[in-house]
Formats: sequence, structure tokens, C-alpha cells
Amino acid sequence: MPDQIHGVWCATLTPLDSNGSPDHVRLAAHVKRLFDAGVDGIALFGTTGEGQSFSTSERRAGLEALLARNIAAKQIVAATGCAALTETVALTRHAVQAGCAGALVLPPFFFKDVSDEGLYASYARLIDNVADTRLCLYLYHIPQLTGVPIAHQVIARLMASYPGVVAGIKDSAGDLEHTKKLLGRFNDLAIFVGHEPHLPAALAGGGAGTICGIANLYPRLMRRLHDESLSGNPKEDLRRIEAFIAQLARYPLFAAFKALLAELNQDSAWDALRPPLVPLDAAARRAWIAAMQETGILASRDAA
Repeated sequence: MPDQIHGVWCATLTPLDSNGSPDHVRLAAHVKRLFDAGVDGIALFGTTGEGQSFSTSERRAGLEALLARNIAAKQIVAATGCAALTETVALTRHAVQAGCAGALVLPPFFFKDVSDEGLYASYARLIDNVADTRLCLYLYHIPQLTGVPIAHQVIARLMASYPGVVAGIKDSAGDLEHTKKLLGRFNDLAIFVGHEPHLPAALAGGGAGTICGIANLYPRLMRRLHDESLSGNPKEDLRRIEAFIAQLARYPLFAAFKALLAELNQDSAWDALRPPLVPLDAAARRAWIAAMQETGILASRDAA
């Protein structure tokens, strides 16, 4: 089995420069702040990072820019999934050669009603074409966006066909019962949750941790929730996260995340998104920030 990651990993937001391209300087500074706050590692160009909005060359350049700024490859999981298998292979091979801790790979997501045979063939072709024993593959289950769930029988078949390659699963379906079933059947894999309130229950069942978006904003809060779930009582921090998510549900997720990070950092550049995603309009932004002020979380020391 590959060296599995664990703990609190941040699905990093991607800052943009004035031309709408990934801002490598801001990204590296953000990642260093996260590590200083206790985050174990990052997932680069995943869902929260608008990964599907960037070209393969932009994603490769983003990874290389972090490495050039002394971000350790072992603290990076590269999200490499694309609609085209050849592009997924190219990005995954690049991540492996760069020494990343793993590759987080979506199923092919344009065609719906994909059979289990087709899904297995896609991941198998990826592994065969990367053809590198260093590959640590993390399957990315987020069917509400991809429309393509990763069935248990596909996971089991991949593990049998390619022993030591599949390292874990990121379960972002937001369905705790599904996570528990994964934990019960695949206890050799590192199972991560994307929905932050499920972290205590997942850890109690043998889960590896979380790869999540809230860590961009409140890394110390997520660190505490993880650690207290293992050794103490996380009820108060869990309540704060649940209150945050209840407010977040009223706004477009990515725009709200970036607006809040811009507010926390006093840096309006963080507001920018790449179309088709757009920033909050002025009224929505004021309402969102006001809601955060009312909860008390905005002024918290848990900010990055």
C-alpha cells in the first residue's frame, strides 16, 4: 500500500491575477499560511479550486510554481481528473513525476449513465498509461457534480487488479451513511470526507481525515475539530461549522468562499473567479459578510 495521507487537507481556492490567470504568488502565500495554521496538506485544482476551469498547462504550471516556492510535494495532492482521459493521464503523470503525495481523480464526468465496466476501464487505462509504481491514486466520489458515482464493485476490482495503487477515496457526496459503508468495506484505504460536519463520525469509524474547503477560511478551527474528535469533545467547534454551513447554503459556494477570504485577508483580489463562475454582486456580498459577522465567526482568531 502506498504511503497514505491523513489529517486535515485543504481543498485550496485558486486566486486569480488581473488577467484572470492563476496567481502563483498569492496561492503560495495562502498555502504557507495554511501550513502555519496546522493544515497537513493541500489538494490543488480540485472542485473548490475551480480545477475544471483551468487548462492542463495552467494546472501543471500552478503545481510547478508552488514547488518552486518551497512548498513540499509531499504536502500536495494534485487533482488531475479531466473529461478527456488523455488529459487526466498527462496531469497524473506530471503529479507523480513531481513527487506529489497523490493524485485525486474524478471519474469521467461528461457522459452520464456510465456503466461500472466503463468506469473501471477509465481508471484502469489511467493506471496503465501512467505506468509508474509511485502512483498513489485517490478516487474522487462527488456524484452530485459529476453525475457518475463510483460503485463499491469498481473500487474492489481496481484494488484487486492494481494492488498497492489505490490509496484512498475522497467522499464528497455529503452522505454519512455512504461514508460509513466505505469505511466498513475498505478499511485498508484512506477514506476522507469533504463535508466538514461528518469529520468526527468518520474519524470514529476509522477514517483518515478531511479534504475540505472550509480549511481555506478557518484552518485552526478544522485542525481543532479533527484533533478534538480523536481525543476530546468537538461539540462546540462542530456547532460553529454547522452554523457556518447553514448560512453558506444561501449563497453560491465558490463565490461566497472567495468573498469571505477576501474579507479575512483584506485583499479584494480574492473575489475573482473564472467564468462561468462569477463573484457575488454587491448586495449579496454585504449580506453574506453581515451574516458571518452576526455568527461571530468572522472576527474569530481561527481565520487564516
